[in-house]
Amino acid sequence: MKEAFLSMVEEHQAIVHKICRMYRDTPEDQEDLFQEIVYQLWKAFPDFRKEAKISTWMYRIALNTALAVFRKNTIALVFREAISEEIHPVASAQVSENEERMYAALRTLTPAEKAIISLYLDDFSHREIGHITGISENYVGVRIHRIKDKLKTILNP
Repeated sequence: MKEAFLSMVEEHQAIVHKICRMYRDTPEDQEDLFQEIVYQLWKAFPDFRKEAKISTWMYRIALNTALAVFRKNTIALVFREAISEEIHPVASAQVSENEERMYAALRTLTPAEKAIISLYLDDFSHREIGHITGISENYVGVRIHRIKDKLKTILNP
């Protein structure tokens, strides 16, 4: 089970990195959130029934964790084993100026807007986004349009 989990996280860690960069400003906070998300994924992994795609399941847990940590005053992290070397808490690639501007703009969005646009940017369908976020498929389209307009205003004042 451990090997399957580590393989899954390694293959889909870009999802977790994206959520961390959208919901946290500093590399230290992003790393803390990354570790908390991986921990929550590990706790939930035995109950994963494969009824949804792995990426959908990971997004739901990552988003819920990012939002739940906002509500908590402290984060209690207790790890008994080190995370595999193939799983990197902080993305190692250099970030372009445009990419950093985009993430800065994304961080100004509300938590719900961040969730919707991150799923949209990863090519999830409106139906899948609605399923993950709990809103109707039609309303997903409306929200995406409004978020795009908001981002255009922020990036091109």
